[in-house]
Amino acid sequence: MRWEDVYVAGTGVWLGEPESARSALDSGAYDAQQHAADDIVSVSVADSSMAPPDMAVHAATTALKRSGLDAEDVDLLIHSGIWFQGVDMWPAASYVAGHALRRGVLAYGLEQECNGGLGALEIAARQVGTGPGTSAAMVTTADRFGAPLVRRWSSEPGFVYGDGGTALLLSARGGFARLLSTASGSDNSLEAVVRGPELRPLPSGEPLDLLGRVGHYMRAHGSVREATERVAAVMDSVVDTVLADAGIGRADVTRVVPLASGRSRMEWQVPQLLGIPLERSTWEFARTVGHLGAGDQIAGLNDLVERRELKAGDRVLLVGGGSGFSCTCAVLEVLDAPEWEPWRPGE
Repeated sequence: MRWEDVYVAGTGVWLGEPESARSALDSGAYDAQQHAADDIVSVSVADSSMAPPDMAVHAATTALKRSGLDAEDVDLLIHSGIWFQGVDMWPAASYVAGHALRRGVLAYGLEQECNGGLGALEIAARQVGTGPGTSAAMVTTADRFGAPLVRRWSSEPGFVYGDGGTALLLSARGGFARLLSTASGSDNSLEAVVRGPELRPLPSGEPLDLLGRVGHYMRAHGSVREATERVAAVMDSVVDTVLADAGIGRADVTRVVPLASGRSRMEWQVPQLLGIPLERSTWEFARTVGHLGAGDQIAGLNDLVERRELKAGDRVLLVGGGSGFSCTCAVLEVLDAPEWEPWRPGE
């Protein structure tokens, strides 16, 4: 889908203090061989008082302030997360909208695992792109991953989980970047990779065991190679579509913002699958904050802006993907590089 008059007006993040990979290695929480493959430096860890929706409120408040818009200008908020949001059977999106914007904003939660942030961006773009010329929509994400239910350093090989909230504000009035295109694709049969042996009628309260679920899939299907190839096929198709709709090729991409994984997975995502040098990705940022659930792409874009690494005319490719499998990608064209103060952990 090619977009006209849809702009990124502001972004924001909330991140915790960095916890070093060295400390996790010393404590036995992180496997040395896995660390060698991941090359992770640190991850963002929230303090014990911070729940995910409050992270999203902080991030959304920053994005709104940077945009120059008022809360009354925002028509829609979509919130995503992949883990517990503070209270069971409770609308976290309404909390974020009410605390960051106003009580009358339409608020929805979107659940599509790690693709939730970019999936929400595409839906928000439809709201802004088909609405009046004053329309604006906010996308937020937030997650925290705490023991004993989630072992952030070892729950999923190739990913080390970090805590954080993100926000991105789309506007029809203008912004620092123009949304050129979005595209999505899926292969829903791949939900079996992380489903495990059976569905359960009620929550078990047991620690997350992604390794056990993937192990079950391997025993039932022989290996995960075919599943990986199908994931790659979906991503490759979506990337081709979003770039074609934007009117550019892979060589025209200035920076790419993928899922925040360890180095071995990142090299598979970026140089091998996308054909883009790793140096043009947000790897250096990702290896210091970890995998932020549904928020990697917004956080990575925010970091590029704060570090003054973007200039007018740059094309930025955002690449999402989530268990299921779904993939959403977006292409932005930078119009004017803002001079925002860099984020400081714990703010």
